[in-house]
Amino acid sequence: MRDASLALLSVPFSLVGGVIGLYLRGINFSVSAAVGFVTLFGVAVMAGLLFISEIKRRRIELGVSLEEAVVKGARAQVRPMLLLILVALLGMIPAATATGIGSDIQRPLATVIVGGLLSTLLLTLLVLPSLYYITARKTAPTTE
Repeated sequence: MRDASLALLSVPFSLVGGVIGLYLRGINFSVSAAVGFVTLFGVAVMAGLLFISEIKRRRIELGVSLEEAVVKGARAQVRPMLLLILVALLGMIPAATATGIGSDIQRPLATVIVGGLLSTLLLTLLVLPSLYYITARKTAPTTE
């Protein structure tokens, strides 16, 4: 239950960036933006699951301590998450900056995804390891 809750924390991480992106660009919430949020939440949850599964794999298969699993798991997930999110960002930037015909439909969707992916990347890599360590430390047996 703890791990699922932590993985789902990626949703508010992405929500923050999507809302800030809409606000900074002066775009109102619309159906197109809502579709962007749905897409964004899927990518954010996947990023959280990849991170948590890597930490759990290190703890179970390699038998390392909690602190070492969190630190090395976070380091191991930087490259895959960075590539996953950067590829999606690079694909959406042209749609977010478009001004031609039909751009009024795609601009909110792309803006939500770009802003949300940026915040997901930063918060998942910085905050999620800390939250995992804090919550797992309460239930982990001490070796001292």
